[in-house]
Amino acid sequence: MAEFSRKQDRIQGLLDEHGLDALLLRRVSSFAWATCGAASYVNTASEYGRASLLISPSGRWLITNNIEATRLEKEEGLTAQGWEFRVAPWHETGDAVSELTRGLRVGADGPHPGAVNLASEMARLRADLMPEEGQRLRQLGQLCAEAMETAARGTRPGQTEYEIAGLLAHEAQRRGVQAIVDLIATDRRVFEFRHPLPTEKKLERYAMLVLCGRRWGLACSITRFVHFGPMPADLRRKAEAVSRVDATLIAATRPGEVLGQVFQRGVAAYAEAGFPSEWNLHHQGGPVGYESREWLAIPDSADIVSLRQAYAWNPSITGTKSEDTVLVGEERNEVLTGIDGWPTLEVAVQGETLLRPAILEIL
Repeated sequence: MAEFSRKQDRIQGLLDEHGLDALLLRRVSSFAWATCGAASYVNTASEYGRASLLISPSGRWLITNNIEATRLEKEEGLTAQGWEFRVAPWHETGDAVSELTRGLRVGADGPHPGAVNLASEMARLRADLMPEEGQRLRQLGQLCAEAMETAARGTRPGQTEYEIAGLLAHEAQRRGVQAIVDLIATDRRVFEFRHPLPTEKKLERYAMLVLCGRRWGLACSITRFVHFGPMPADLRRKAEAVSRVDATLIAATRPGEVLGQVFQRGVAAYAEAGFPSEWNLHHQGGPVGYESREWLAIPDSADIVSLRQAYAWNPSITGTKSEDTVLVGEERNEVLTGIDGWPTLEVAVQGETLLRPAILEIL
């Protein structure tokens, strides 16, 4: 309840800052954040859930239908958390939000009629992780790493990308983690597509596995590669280069740093590695929390890196990529998705040596 209480204080601070009376939270990510991990979705791909939260100085309401109310009360424990349920029959179209906010100045975590759009402000609240959230994300990171290692080491030539994606999703789900992003590319498709949805193509030699896993509402990202047989020299060079870019970004992501300047160090690292234009071909990542990226880092980002924020950088050079989720700590950043025993590359940057994942070669 201490975490919940601090979040209620942050919500009130947001309302005071914008001169508003009430806040409506409809996004799945915002619902999970405000309830300390509860799930409001039915369709896992939905941006908006089947329940909403309304917070004002006079009360806290959970607005849903009779289908969802029982689970939210009994399994998520939201009545005990202090939410007052407003439940409508599933077949009715009543508007409890309008009734409860009549005459009030309202903000929302996205577009909503008559409300101030606070989507950007809410993303920053969600990304400002509390210690309890950092600990949950740490657990999630290890679960995602375990799922990735088992799936990657279980990948074999002749499997289709669908089969590899199924293996990765299975290993995540059996650990209580939803694979909200499950991207697989093999062979030439690794070089052609940055966001490769799996297909029926069969693996010959080279595979990329990408997982963004969700549990307790939090999101965590990891990418790994497997190569069967000796790796070509040009691919090895690219893998080493992208690891240097990734290490540069991770090392630069320290409390008080301007995010745009961190981004520019990554751009410079691309150039130093001999691939000056590759950063234009895909986004480089950014802060994570209850979305896979709460917002994307761009060259002129004015945001300031904060202690206990989490970041998933994902620099890519055509045919390879480097991605882990890291937590910004007081002394150093902590890689949450590291895999013990996975081959690594040592990268010296800013006076320290960082280990970045190498391509797993199976000879």
